[in-house]
Amino acid sequence: MDVRARFLNFFQSKNHIIYESMPLVPNDPSLLFTNAGMVQFKDIFTGKIPTPVDKKAASAQLCIRAGGKHNDLENVGYTARHHTLFEMLGNFSFGDYFKKEAISYAWEFVTKELGFNKNILYVTVHQNDDEAFEIWSQYVSPDKIKKMGDKDNFWQMGDTGPCGPCSEIFVDQGEEFFHTQEDYFGGDGDRFLEIWNLVFMQYERKADGTLCPLPKPSIDTGMGLERIQALLEGKKNNFDSSIFMPLIEEVSKLTRMPYIHQKGASFRVIADHSRAVAFLLAQGVNFDKEGRGYVLRRILRRAVRHGYLLGMTSPFLYKIVQKVCQQMGTYYPYLFQKESSIMDQCQSEETRFFETIESGMDMFKKELSSLPKDAPFSGEIAFKLYDTYGFPLDLTQDMLKEEGRKLDIKTFEFHMEEQKKRAKASWKGSGDEIKNGDFLEILNEFGENQFNGYEHSSFTSKVIALLNKDYKKITQLKEEGYIVFETTPLYPESGGPIGDKGVLYKDEKKIADILDTKKYFGINISKILPLKTISVGDTLHIIADNERIETIKHHSATHLLHSVLKKVLGEHIAQAGSLVEPNRLRFDFSHPKALSKKELLEIESMVNAIILQNIPATTEYLPIQEARSKGAMALFGEKYGDIVRVVSFADESCELCGGIHVQNTGIIGSFYITKESGVSSGVRRIEAVCGKAGYEYGKNALYVITQAKELLKNQDIFIGISKLKEQIKELKDKYSKNTSDNDLKAFEEIKGTKLIVQKSLSSNIKQLIDIAKNKYEKIAILLVYEEEDKVSIACGVKNATINANEWIKQIAKILEGAGGGREDFATAGGKNTSKIPEAMQTAKDFAIKKIEEFT
Repeated sequence: MDVRARFLNFFQSKNHIIYESMPLVPNDPSLLFTNAGMVQFKDIFTGKIPTPVDKKAASAQLCIRAGGKHNDLENVGYTARHHTLFEMLGNFSFGDYFKKEAISYAWEFVTKELGFNKNILYVTVHQNDDEAFEIWSQYVSPDKIKKMGDKDNFWQMGDTGPCGPCSEIFVDQGEEFFHTQEDYFGGDGDRFLEIWNLVFMQYERKADGTLCPLPKPSIDTGMGLERIQALLEGKKNNFDSSIFMPLIEEVSKLTRMPYIHQKGASFRVIADHSRAVAFLLAQGVNFDKEGRGYVLRRILRRAVRHGYLLGMTSPFLYKIVQKVCQQMGTYYPYLFQKESSIMDQCQSEETRFFETIESGMDMFKKELSSLPKDAPFSGEIAFKLYDTYGFPLDLTQDMLKEEGRKLDIKTFEFHMEEQKKRAKASWKGSGDEIKNGDFLEILNEFGENQFNGYEHSSFTSKVIALLNKDYKKITQLKEEGYIVFETTPLYPESGGPIGDKGVLYKDEKKIADILDTKKYFGINISKILPLKTISVGDTLHIIADNERIETIKHHSATHLLHSVLKKVLGEHIAQAGSLVEPNRLRFDFSHPKALSKKELLEIESMVNAIILQNIPATTEYLPIQEARSKGAMALFGEKYGDIVRVVSFADESCELCGGIHVQNTGIIGSFYITKESGVSSGVRRIEAVCGKAGYEYGKNALYVITQAKELLKNQDIFIGISKLKEQIKELKDKYSKNTSDNDLKAFEEIKGTKLIVQKSLSSNIKQLIDIAKNKYEKIAILLVYEEEDKVSIACGVKNATINANEWIKQIAKILEGAGGGREDFATAGGKNTSKIPEAMQTAKDFAIKKIEEFT
């Protein structure tokens, strides 16, 4: 049973909007990874962005719990249901339906769609939630409903904010399989297994702890796909299900060792971790020494170490990862597309780890053998294993758990803290870190350097500090490094605009290129590439790059765009991200749906109308409250003090901003919107150009129009294109008719099924398939169309024993592409045209085998 599809189709039938799984790396500085289905909708629940027009949603969300607060890593492989990566099925209501409907949907799905026996279902509710108890009593006998306290049945997002009671559905797995003292309903045993948690978000918790009813209560639910799949297959352990067993069997095949459940923790660790490695690499997380990349490295190394216990002494995990791509690429096509790259990265990282694992294991065994019976394992040795041999702490703890030993964790943490003090300081929020270097020393010595870039684009100033690539203070700089001036006109990257580039002069001779400018700990610092040696104390002439004015134009245009969006779309518009470069701008904002062509045209026209008015920019420094009362908007990513800088263009735009702007709007030039797209749930993105880039965009557009007119030999492009479309349609109809009468007669007949596998001269292969399916009663047809360096494929099935979705995937992979569809029709694309003959033969063999197998 395809539980994922069943779930999404069920809630789509209940008028829920289906959202795709958001990235595992969330746009949320408080989270290391996406760890629950509600993360995608967090800003809606907290009120950060407006409630979408469609107030009902459902999703199958990929989640990872392997770092930070939600860390299941050390339990994976040793329990029946802990995983690093899992899929969370959830349905959500943003002020639409509440308890009655949520419970009704859950009961209908579990009993009717999934077919669970009502007699084995149990429910918990919060001890004070009489309403939920009464609703559940319509479906479940009251003696199967248990009231629980806050610890088990009250959910909250944080110390403050949305929260509420929850209700959980349990499945009784059978007394004959579970009979410990805790295996009763409400106990900590495994007999009664929770399958679905329904959160009734009806309160807001204030800072003083009080609960205030929300004006529009909401619903947030979560159900683990892996757990449900195992139960439906009659398995008592998630790893025994069809999700994991193919991977475990692959481990068994590679290690040439049988999988015995009681002794199979290493098999389960490898199977589980291969999924997390595959998806993290596919979504752009790379192996690293810190942050998310380090968590990925820990996961891989834990899996490799367990492979080592099974006798593996060379890279192997990449082969399991390939199996993951093949297994899950049907629903997540990017696994097919990136399979080769994922395998290469995985194999390279394994190779590096295997180079040190032998030495590390020798050290571990030597220390272990020298310990008295009850003595803890040395924290110093554990740190050395971590620091020198790349053994993550939990990997060492895993090995000690197998030996029944404990670790001197305090000593390990002492050495870890000392290392951090020497080299790193935590970068709060995202799990990433930044090197502290000697910034604080510079700050203590000189304070924050002065920025005069509002008035100047060039300036002569003294060098007060130089740093190497590791941000360490030096007295002379001969290669790429960093420079700090007493006063600088260079604007640092902040919020949207990128940092200034430029050149440095000494005695009227160019001495360095300025590559970038940023701000750390209040200090403006520029990255430079010296042409000659630069020393602390030198007086240099700083000139900002000419690109600066183009960046400034795009920055001011961003302000105008923000203001116009509010006027056209509504006051709910709030900035959710921004990028400003010399040749473009990108603006992310909260909005529930895609913008229409009419809206985009109106926005573009209104911005240009403001530009044409030559409105001068005015700058004021005001108390923050006065600025807000004036209507000044706050830009994303900015930090504000008591006195703020307010930039206005008359009544058209007023924002809090520390950036540089044009003197008047006329300098911006023409403004063109180049793209509108979605970023995430409730967030849209507009990309645009102005200034020099705007001129180039307009010039290129006019050139294309001129060329089109010449080709069409008609000054009215629309009439010319319409005539061409009519001619093309006539030719297609004519060709399709001829093809149906002739080419599509070239079939084989296998056990009464007409089989067609061939290349098509027409690009309209879907129409040809429709013609064939209408003509023949029992047919399987697959057509391939080649155009330059790409391939299009489509297949259709009527009354034949072939699944079109499975069929097309057999050849899409060969052609280095991906695709899919329904059981009766599917499409795909590919890029390796040289493999077309091989792909077609594979498609033919697959079809014949399926037809004959059934017969």
